[in-house]
Amino acid sequence: MFLFSSLCRTTANRSLTIKHSCSYSTLLSEGEINISIQHLHSLLRKNISNLRIIHQLHSHFTTCGLLLLDQKQSSEKLFLFNPLLRCYSLSENPLRAYFLYDQLQQLHFLSHHNQRLPPFDSFTYNLLLKASSNPRFPSLLLGIGLHGLTLKLGFESHVYVQTPLVGMYLVSGNIIHAYKVFDEMPERNPVTWNEMITGLTNLGEFEKALCFLEKMPNRTVVSWTSIIDGYARVNKPNDAILLFSRMVACDAINPNEITILAILPAVWNLGDQRMCGSVHAYVGKIGFVPCDIRVTNALIDAYAKCGCIQSALRFFIEIPNERKNLVSWTTMISAFAMHGMGKEAVSMFKDMEKFGLNPNRVTMISVLNACSHGGLAEEEFLEFFNKMVSKYKIMPDVKHYGCLIDMLRRKGRLEEAEKIALEIPIEQKAVIWRMLLGACSVYDDAEMAERVTRKLMELERSHGGDYVLMSNIFSGIGRFTDAQRYRKQMDLRGVAKLRGHSQLT
Repeated sequence: MFLFSSLCRTTANRSLTIKHSCSYSTLLSEGEINISIQHLHSLLRKNISNLRIIHQLHSHFTTCGLLLLDQKQSSEKLFLFNPLLRCYSLSENPLRAYFLYDQLQQLHFLSHHNQRLPPFDSFTYNLLLKASSNPRFPSLLLGIGLHGLTLKLGFESHVYVQTPLVGMYLVSGNIIHAYKVFDEMPERNPVTWNEMITGLTNLGEFEKALCFLEKMPNRTVVSWTSIIDGYARVNKPNDAILLFSRMVACDAINPNEITILAILPAVWNLGDQRMCGSVHAYVGKIGFVPCDIRVTNALIDAYAKCGCIQSALRFFIEIPNERKNLVSWTTMISAFAMHGMGKEAVSMFKDMEKFGLNPNRVTMISVLNACSHGGLAEEEFLEFFNKMVSKYKIMPDVKHYGCLIDMLRRKGRLEEAEKIALEIPIEQKAVIWRMLLGACSVYDDAEMAERVTRKLMELERSHGGDYVLMSNIFSGIGRFTDAQRYRKQMDLRGVAKLRGHSQLT
């Protein structure tokens, strides 16, 4: 908690990284104070995600008296307070915003004996309400308390306070109260409508969200994109594409970058190459490609996932090399891996190195998968695995080790894979053992399968697929008694196998 007393105790032991910060406490003239506040405000904006710097600035504000809201300089002090409040509301622990608000109230009432209310403004309560609906720590109780306070302070008709209040109730799943606040608002700008549409979409209430979209006086690209993205995320690609078409054809609204990034997963979910080409042509017509690298990378990925690797490669080649970033190269390497084109993926990786780009963890997973699925020699695989550690200083995680086990499995070298699995220094080893158990099923190695299953039981006894696979291995070699034993263990432990599913209809 950022209480005044604790801040004062710890400030003396902290070394501020702010240039000339020691001089701020000695500035006396009004002009000098204004300059210092402007500079501190700039530092807050530049370091909004750096919690260490934010803490140091907070300590400095407190010890120098810059958070005290005297009547003469209240606007200047809120000029610092509100940005600091915003930093905390967006942090991993948004409760810090409330602690800061509480701290300033205490400081204010200690310095003003006439007990007049602190001059907080609409932005203060806007930020506090957003903090209460932060996905990291949504707090309905705090939000309800703020709702009552804003009514008492006369913000019941203030659009910038009531809009985040609507969002707070929707994040908590309280649709009735969100409707009530929305209906009682005397003024609603497009942000308020979008708050309702986005909140309802996130709750899976697509019909209600569409109803608000239809009633909205002036629909914006944000309004449409919220529902399009929602449909794509819940695997309803047809609905997403239909809504995208309505937006363009009926409202004559051009999509923005976020819209394109939302619609492309819907396209490759359908696997429709012609539609992918149509979207490509459309976004090129309205000026996105090749000016926006994120859209460009998403199109490469969409072509590959639609099964059109040649179109993906052709488009990749058309992009000027100076515009390609690491994601561009990684996407293309991953595309080759997806299509079992190991040699092409390796060649692409080496070209990327020539252009001076160092791979990240995802790039290495892509090239290792390509080596494994593309049937390349194990020496080439191990060359990349060792280079990852020695040259690029990337420590392998479960996915990298999974690629290694998969490569050995495909070569039929199960004993080596088992030895490596025993030595892997990671926590999520169940995934590795499960891969090895699948390999035992392919090669009918019941003896190793039993050893692997014992390891799995030590790590995770509630995975039904392990019991079923082990039972099937024994059945396949005629050991029906042992197969039945694993089936009985499933029943005794109350373990169920998740049903398989397919996208085919």
